[in-house]
Amino acid sequence: MYNVSMRMVHIKEDAEDIVQDSFVEAFNNLDTYRYQSSFGSWLKRIVINRSINFLKKRKIAVIPFNNESFHLATDIPCKDEEITVEIEKVNKGIRLLPSGYQQILNLYLIEGYDHVEIGEILGISQSTSKSQYHRAKKKLIDIIKSL
Repeated sequence: MYNVSMRMVHIKEDAEDIVQDSFVEAFNNLDTYRYQSSFGSWLKRIVINRSINFLKKRKIAVIPFNNESFHLATDIPCKDEEITVEIEKVNKGIRLLPSGYQQILNLYLIEGYDHVEIGEILGISQSTSKSQYHRAKKKLIDIIKSL
């Protein structure tokens, strides 16, 4: 749970506080746990929500692109075997992304949420989640190439 929060807030002390508050919230609200998922999944969702709320309080928001239309270029080569990058470069690249892009990448790639769930968590549409994910991925590739 600490790693989940740390990937989102990037500050050790803040992540520790969020995890502690999440455990307290979970145990205070055990009566609302419905056994539809594992306790770990339920707790992880609390940690993610608290991390997002923490970032919102710091005025770091995800900007929705509801009325925009986006088209991905098909001429950009992106074969898995072409992108052989050290993990350190990827981590550094993610840290250089704007926080909204970091949130989307972490939730989608690392935490395994789909775009519908990400939309619910962040209060954005599914299409906004998808477009921000694609923009974040493209920007991350550009950053990694420049490192």
